[in-house]
Amino acid sequence: MTTLFISDLHLSAERPDITACFLRFMAEETHHIDALYVLGDLFEMWIGDDEDSPFLQQVKHAFKTLTDAGTPCYFIHGNRDFLIGKQFSRQTGMILLPQHTVVDLYGIPTLILHGDTLCIEDQAYQRYRKKVHNPVIQWLFARLPLSYRVKVGDKFRSNSGKNNQTKNQSIMDVTQAEVVRVMRDAHVTQMIHGHTHRPDIHELNIDGIPAQRIVLGDWYDHGSVLVYRPDGYQLETRNFSASNTK
Repeated sequence: MTTLFISDLHLSAERPDITACFLRFMAEETHHIDALYVLGDLFEMWIGDDEDSPFLQQVKHAFKTLTDAGTPCYFIHGNRDFLIGKQFSRQTGMILLPQHTVVDLYGIPTLILHGDTLCIEDQAYQRYRKKVHNPVIQWLFARLPLSYRVKVGDKFRSNSGKNNQTKNQSIMDVTQAEVVRVMRDAHVTQMIHGHTHRPDIHELNIDGIPAQRIVLGDWYDHGSVLVYRPDGYQLETRNFSASNTK
């Protein structure tokens, strides 16, 4: 009995090393698992379900192979791929979940999310997030020509990198008070998220009750997987050159 969690792969045609590691992971490690959860930023950028390429077909095929075999696969949108929609879900068999979802992990109610909503001190990002999650703006953007959306996506990636270089690193991490508030509201003592690229297991206290916040790692330098079993869990890494655990 095993459930796997991944996030922040930032897959793109420009990083075949990440894609190769991901495809090995899907082929070698997802047999006989209970479920796979992808907690956002699967792609470096997603501009619409109508985009297609040999690279995207590979990724979609890997998920479809898994779900066709009967293994459930769940997806929560990240800040880079929040436009993934029903067409992608149909093509892959992945189930799209709300941005904050409580799941039962072998008897432990666990809140799962991408994590960007916890970084409330980054006010500029939160204003941007509110704007791009407006359904009207998304509807209008989806009706622009694909070639134009590609250019917009490329510009966003460039601007995002520049803006993050000038930000204080502390405001790009989660706000502890917000973590506690969200967990308290969800009535859970365990949270799993990505986004910050700071893999770790944090112990905290909510109203006198011990709690845990598990942060998933990114896939920039190596793969990162949370392996969760009824008797415990572990954050593991995967080499780009091979699928073994470091």
